Amino acid sequence: MEAERLIATGRNALARSDTAWDILAEAWQAQALAQAIGSHLALCGPQEVRSEARGLSEIVGGLGVVTDHPVLGAAAGPRAAQLTEVVNPRVALTALGALLGEVGIALVGVACATDEEGLYWQCIEAIDAADESNDRVRGMLRRLAVRERDRPPDAARGRAGSS
Repeated sequence: MEAERLIATGRNALARSDTAWDILAEAWQAQALAQAIGSHLALCGPQEVRSEARGLSEIVGGLGVVTDHPVLGAAAGPRAAQLTEVVNPRVALTALGALLGEVGIALVGVACATDEEGLYWQCIEAIDAADESNDRVRGMLRRLAVRERDRPPDAARGRAGSS
């Protein structure tokens, strides 16, 4: 499935989450998706973002809590496993950044409302992961913006009307 569709599915699922554990599960789904998109772009993305994309997959993967996190549920597994392509990296990264931001806001709400210490610390860990991932996403978006800015106009690339 295309990255933008998976991100939209994640945003919808997060919006429908009505318990702290549902929100936490969607946070880890978003992290798994960030890892998958990072891995995909590290291999197949524009050259300018490959290093940052590799960093995204390493940050998320280095947390050791994404694909095997208990709140994801053994039956469903990570939604990110359905990722097949990233058609437009800029659009996908923009949407991923929005999802990670929404996840962070939802997790802050859960962390502030809970009296359960274990849930609180899981939220803090997930907030840190979302924040680090979003930093990498913003870095990739900056690199893509520089690439677009530095590109010569269409006429200079030989795409102007031929005589």
